[in-house]
Amino acid sequence: MNGEVTIRPAVRADAPALAALFAAQRKHLAPWDPRREPAFFTRGGQRARLVQVERERTAGTSFRFVILEDGELAGEVSVTNVVRRSFQSANVGYWVAGERNGRGVATGAVAAACTFAFGELELHRLEAGTLLHNVGSQIVLDRNGFTPFGVAPKYLRIAGAWCDHVLFQRTSEQPSRPLGAAALARRITLLADPQ
Repeated sequence: MNGEVTIRPAVRADAPALAALFAAQRKHLAPWDPRREPAFFTRGGQRARLVQVERERTAGTSFRFVILEDGELAGEVSVTNVVRRSFQSANVGYWVAGERNGRGVATGAVAAACTFAFGELELHRLEAGTLLHNVGSQIVLDRNGFTPFGVAPKYLRIAGAWCDHVLFQRTSEQPSRPLGAAALARRITLLADPQ
């Protein structure tokens, strides 16, 4: 890791900085994201999104954080779709600016989100999904103790097409014991093509 990675709750005041970062990262994020309306990349669009983020945080259903590397905005990490009662589960999602990839920023941010989810939220399970070919994101999850458990066909609409995703999970009892890149790749290959 090149710099100190921290996370903090995203708030309305982040709208200008997030709009600028999303606009600057538009080409980098396009292959990994749903199609975005032009308004998404504006201050107004981000402010509207962050108003909703604050509502969901108050309701306890979703928690979105900005990722900071040495105090500079580097991306976002989220704990969403929080389900309570006997499930005590949520989804984890994240993105980091392209020029910060490969520096441990996403790994550190996901570690912080896991600490929050298993600690303050007292969740039992976290789930995340990646496109089949998103090796970088799969390594981030592996380094944080997530294990692949299946492939969901046509799981999310990304860049205008329904795409298969590898699903990962981690429970609160699971230690962070990565498989390593080679073992992870073999496991994902078996899940994606069980013949």
